[in-house]
Amino acid sequence: MSEGAGGVPRRGMRALLASVVAAAGGYLVFALWGGWRDVAAALEHVSLPAVALLLSLSLVNYGLRFARWQYYLARFGYRLPTFASLRIYLGGFALTTTPGKAGEALRCVLLQPHGVAYPHSLAALLAERLGDLLAILVMAGLGLSAYPQGRMVVVVLAAALAAVLLLIQRRSWLEALDRYLRRRFRGRVAALAAGAIETVLHSARLFSLPLLAFSVLLGLVAWGAEGVAFHYLAQVLGADLGLRTALFIYAFSMLVGAVSFLPGGLGSAELTMVTLLALNGMPHGGAVAATVLIRLTTLWFAVVLGLAALLPVRARPGV
Repeated sequence: MSEGAGGVPRRGMRALLASVVAAAGGYLVFALWGGWRDVAAALEHVSLPAVALLLSLSLVNYGLRFARWQYYLARFGYRLPTFASLRIYLGGFALTTTPGKAGEALRCVLLQPHGVAYPHSLAALLAERLGDLLAILVMAGLGLSAYPQGRMVVVVLAAALAAVLLLIQRRSWLEALDRYLRRRFRGRVAALAAGAIETVLHSARLFSLPLLAFSVLLGLVAWGAEGVAFHYLAQVLGADLGLRTALFIYAFSMLVGAVSFLPGGLGSAELTMVTLLALNGMPHGGAVAATVLIRLTTLWFAVVLGLAALLPVRARPGV
């Protein structure tokens, strides 16, 4: 069976492409729900240079997060060629639309032939997820004064993340939990539990205070770039949104999508975004148009890049 990057079967590539086509159909239905003519009329105001700017800001997001990913791997002693590592990192985006972005663990599979141990790559993935969540929480927190109704979601998520970070730093607790699980369970369950705890133990070295601050700051700039893109798009479509409000709407919608645990937050993030835009006086068709376009140029742009990264290429040094 022919394979793509890192040994991804062609059958798997077809399945990924089918999922993108299915999602595109879902977005068409979503646009029809918003009133096709109103949505189309709103999209007429968005020029190709404007779309290019939106995509460029998404590339800023991906590039900064890739730099952080490379740094995480370096902390574990791995020095991968930049191009090979970038293809693997982007390849994980092909499965961004899985629940909780769990499919991005494909990176760990693709890194294994390069000598990167699973506990280390999984620890880097965990650190990336938590760093991104913390950054998006901070973005959402900036707008809570205007939207106190969202305070409960932000506070609960912040408390949950604080508890996770505390647990990661308590090696003795994790080792005690490991011993308990080994006594309580046998076979595959015990092995999975031991592997999960080993991953968390490895990730602890990525959560020192200076490194955590670096991760959150970089995440703020990365996700803030997409938030600025959302603000710009809203302005193009005639919405009178302040930057802080736009950042809150974008970040809060991403949080709702994460909490829903739906694939890529699909549906929940979009409905939240449309609702908040409408509450800020944006016409329904325009709100749907803004939501569809920002998701196409952020989430689905990442998926397309991921699919492209998984395509077969001629063998070359370091690939």
